[in-house]
Amino acid sequence: MNSTERIRQPWMHDMKPLVVAPAQLWETADGTVDASQQHAGAANIAGFYVGDTRIISRIIPVVNGEAPTAIAWNSPQKGVGVSSMVARNVDGPTADPSVRIAENRTLEPDALHERYVLRSVMTDPVTLDFSVKLRFDMASMQEIKGGASSSAAANGEVILSRVPGDACSAEVAYGELRATVTAEPQDGSGVPSIILDGLDCVISWQVTIPARAETSVGLHIAVSSPRNAVIAANADCPWADVQVEAADNRVSNWVNTSLRDLDGLRMSIPALPDDEFLAAGAPWFFTLFGRDSLWAARFMLPLTTRTAMGALRTLAHFQATESNIQTNADPGKIMHELRAEPLVQTGAFNDGTSLPPLYYGTIDATELWIILLAEALRWGAPEQEIEALLPNLEAALAWLRDWGDCDGDGFLEYIDRTGHGLSNQGWKDSGDSVRWNDGRIADGPIALCEVQGYAYQAAILGADVLEKFGRPGAEDWRAWAKRLKTRFNEVFWVDDGNGRYPAIALDRDKKPVDSLTSNIGHLLGTGILDEQGVRDVVARLVGDDMLSGYGVRTMSTLAGGYWPESYHCGSVWAHDSAIVMNGLRAEGYEEEALRVADGLVRAADAFDYQIPELYSGDSGENSPSPYPAACHPQAWSAASSVSVLSLLLGLEPCSTEPTPSESPLARGLRLNRN
Repeated sequence: MNSTERIRQPWMHDMKPLVVAPAQLWETADGTVDASQQHAGAANIAGFYVGDTRIISRIIPVVNGEAPTAIAWNSPQKGVGVSSMVARNVDGPTADPSVRIAENRTLEPDALHERYVLRSVMTDPVTLDFSVKLRFDMASMQEIKGGASSSAAANGEVILSRVPGDACSAEVAYGELRATVTAEPQDGSGVPSIILDGLDCVISWQVTIPARAETSVGLHIAVSSPRNAVIAANADCPWADVQVEAADNRVSNWVNTSLRDLDGLRMSIPALPDDEFLAAGAPWFFTLFGRDSLWAARFMLPLTTRTAMGALRTLAHFQATESNIQTNADPGKIMHELRAEPLVQTGAFNDGTSLPPLYYGTIDATELWIILLAEALRWGAPEQEIEALLPNLEAALAWLRDWGDCDGDGFLEYIDRTGHGLSNQGWKDSGDSVRWNDGRIADGPIALCEVQGYAYQAAILGADVLEKFGRPGAEDWRAWAKRLKTRFNEVFWVDDGNGRYPAIALDRDKKPVDSLTSNIGHLLGTGILDEQGVRDVVARLVGDDMLSGYGVRTMSTLAGGYWPESYHCGSVWAHDSAIVMNGLRAEGYEEEALRVADGLVRAADAFDYQIPELYSGDSGENSPSPYPAACHPQAWSAASSVSVLSLLLGLEPCSTEPTPSESPLARGLRLNRN
């Protein structure tokens, strides 16, 4: 990179992923994989990844010295991509292309298989020089996210060599990580050649295509990465037998596409290979995140409790037992994120942030863990599995009381104790997400409004679970929740002249931070609001400044900090909207909930049913605008489709007679299990 070039975050809104956790492959819309070419004015994320390492950054087929022209790409099933290409330098009887190449990619958790099918229309056999150029770079995910190049490659830590005694294989080594490339000969032909040059590998065949027929060659890349923090889910997908039909195919297309994406995001950890959870999202957050895995599993409860129980047990495995300032752990706390190596921001994100591999910097995962445990029980999870987690429940509840309130004011709040961790530790965790109505950024410690709602609900539901299993403490937790509710309703409410609403947070001086945000929607259904409070919150959420045509905005258009392309201050997040939708439903506001659902369906349709992490709900083109760096697929965005499905079908825990909605979206809607 030229020293005068600005390092920028990569954008991938128009790129296509294949995802089979913990592997992913990113390509341009026509199927090209070539990170040597800039994309959208910055570094290119294209490549084959396992865990948080990009193994290969370039996969380029070449015919007679020239790359064929890619003309189409599609993904017919999980982990499979098919590109159509034509060779422009092979003369045929007419000006029409005479040779086509179908590039068939199959992704596995630890491997990539490439098969090239070459077809000819010519009446005589044609012999071609066909090769595939590979580039290994072993860049870390954080380097790629920051737009930086591979330090491992620059420092000579990546070694590419031939496999002794095997002319068709080469091996790349980076520490304990190994990747082996093996070329397959064409049927009836000689052995392909492999030429190594630094970190470049060129595999070549002399291919003869019979007259008006086809032939094929292939190669395989197998990866061994023993230090990965996550592995592929061991069990079969629990919703593999689910198929949705609907008169409005936007609903069925979204749900069915989302279920396939969610299958690709299923992971586990080596210590608990049979307990699956959903990775937060590809490419940046392709690992275990407490908050994300909990919300996604909660959305999926109408289809399965297995993912919820897997997430609960996995997070319980990491539940903190002692305080640690560097990891932000305290006894009973549920973790934020897990990685194989420390996360150090680089390149465009070089802001001094540095997180340990196991990091507990979240204010809401512990409450959400408790809530999911209780909700899983309501949806039919085996009681013996719930009972086995009761010690973890008691520890999590104790954290609410003993550690969640860091300054003793009766509310749960957070502050980065290290100076190099996350400055904001709610779901809106960007540094500028908690703002005053005039746009100023609030100073911490921060007590978020929704966190108080989660804590109230966790205490009430946790008490119910304790009582059901004959454990002590239920009444104490109900009393604790009652006190929190009283304090919340005394302190958090503000009025901007258009109606009252809860502030997004209290700042370090215990002043209500008065911007109107989607955070207030998370309070619905928690029980922390009284009846008038519910009415007031609903009224503000469905106003034109909050409800776009594609979901609920994260911040009111009237707020000084509003910007539709902001990560958390005006954009729309599908999961955030789904939480609001579910809260509206829980409070009896079905019509309003359906308005949110309709917006999400419209957004999903605009994004070809792979709804991204976030997007702008304000566009002059009657469609949502992509956020250029948004993850897709994203677990809780995809799982939002199941919440919409549940609303439309009227699904309830353990209900044998659901009451479908009268919405047009529900016409002909059927949930089939084969």
